[in-house]
Amino acid sequence: MTEQQARTAANILMAAAAAGTALTVLRTPRVRRLAWQLARSWARGPLALWAATELRKAWELSGRPG
Repeated sequence: MTEQQARTAANILMAAAAAGTALTVLRTPRVRRLAWQLARSWARGPLALWAATELRKAWELSGRPG
């Protein structure tokens, strides 16, 4: 098996695992609620912090006065 074939096989397996997990989350109400709670918490915390940091970096790189 070449490296490219191994990468292709790994990509297919990862896609199948992701699809199976998504299907399980969507079909199970309790897990679906937990997933939404985690997504909301991530959006309020780390995602918001990362976005603010990136905006500040972009502003500083633009050369405009603060």
